[in-house]
Amino acid sequence: MKAAFSFLFAAFATLAVPLHAEKPNIVFVLADDIGYRELGCYGQEKIRTPRLDALAAAGMKFTRAYAGNAVCAPARCVLMTGHHPGRARVRDNRGMQPEGQFPLRAEDRTVAELLQAEGYVCGAFGKWGLGNMESAGNPNQKGFDRFFGYNCQSHAHSYYPDWLWSDGERVSLANSPAIPGHAGLEPGDDPADPRSYDRFKGEEHSADRIHEEALRFLRENRDRPFFLYYPSTLPHVALHVPDEELEPYLSLGWNDPPFTRESGRGYTPHFTPRAAYAAMITKLDTQVGELVDALEELGLSENTLVVFTSDNGTSHLRDEVDYGFFASVGELRGLKGDLYEGGVRVPQIAVWPGKIAPGTVSDLVTGFEDWLPTMLELAGAAERVPEEIDGISIAATLLGRGQEERPFLYREFPGYGGQQAVWLGSRWKGIRTGLKKRGEEPSLRIELYDLEADPSESKDVAAAHSEIVAEIEALMKSERVPSEDFPIPVLDALHD
Repeated sequence: MKAAFSFLFAAFATLAVPLHAEKPNIVFVLADDIGYRELGCYGQEKIRTPRLDALAAAGMKFTRAYAGNAVCAPARCVLMTGHHPGRARVRDNRGMQPEGQFPLRAEDRTVAELLQAEGYVCGAFGKWGLGNMESAGNPNQKGFDRFFGYNCQSHAHSYYPDWLWSDGERVSLANSPAIPGHAGLEPGDDPADPRSYDRFKGEEHSADRIHEEALRFLRENRDRPFFLYYPSTLPHVALHVPDEELEPYLSLGWNDPPFTRESGRGYTPHFTPRAAYAAMITKLDTQVGELVDALEELGLSENTLVVFTSDNGTSHLRDEVDYGFFASVGELRGLKGDLYEGGVRVPQIAVWPGKIAPGTVSDLVTGFEDWLPTMLELAGAAERVPEEIDGISIAATLLGRGQEERPFLYREFPGYGGQQAVWLGSRWKGIRTGLKKRGEEPSLRIELYDLEADPSESKDVAAAHSEIVAEIEALMKSERVPSEDFPIPVLDALHD
């Protein structure tokens, strides 16, 4: 009888305790084009981000976090697969037909596939960009049980489309007609009349619909371990934001000149672009806060890791995003599309109550490839980390145990003229540019910067440190596997 009672008690205890108590939930929010200095907790003075600032105060803020690459798709590939750009499948943005971007292949294992194998339910809400629905790279084939949003980043240029993807089906939005992401003013429109811009306003904002589905995912999966990947489209242009969210910025006296798209280039016009851009970041801030509130309401906060970061630096489209006015990258050099610091150093915040100490700051050099092994280790599956990846777990840093600095970080990007960069420890950075620049003979010369003394990358010190340059040059060769799909001929020739 005693043995039977003990068995029944043990069975009851198993049912009474959540089966995934040892497996943390993970909420990973990826902003689209937020610059290093565009959050209050990173020094921003004009844009209001109270919820993200509170998140930073409650957890760990990174000062040397690097996106996977300088633009959208290749950055996300690094995050999903744990491979740096010298070995990643996707190394640049490339549209495919009928829609979508260059795809991951079946053999490219993602962090979602690995977590799914550990019993996680995985959902992605926002912008995918790693393979259309007809390809092996579609999100439902790459570990995500649920996907809602944009598959194609070109489709995502409008926040007022007439449809979005819900897994493999199109669902309608109440925008009839859809608002194009690249339309302009009509002949006869007065650029000085705010009513001329009304045609770029829709009924149902896609970020709101995507957000609703993400919150639904939290509620429906509260009783099982989950990975919620939230690659928001905010604040990527076009400047589409509801009037009621724009209103708080209109009375600040910014003397905001309209963006009229007179050149025919860029995204849709806006009468007050500075206010619109600020409002879009504040909108994302509010939505992150609502995710955090939902975790609290569902009793999930204590067992959930929340991460916030950005896919690359601030947009270089100054007429639409006035990065000078906002000091979007602060003292850093470069913008989106650059492997200089402003293009790839991003804000990054991690919160896990009771595990990550509040108010901490880490200057560890870390990249997107590090999140795959980190999440698996925190999920109790460190042994499942693929040997061939390039990422290094930063779980020890998150949990306050400290760890040795990363020996190096590698980046390459065939776009924007062709670039290659290596960070050697926390101090040195070597960079090559113009590797594919049209009309010019490419040079393999390496610029060298001492980031501890010169975070603005204003003084090339290569001539004084030839031994450091040689070490970086060796890594630039050894860490790169040539890609037939994304060639850089001058570098490919080094492997012949």
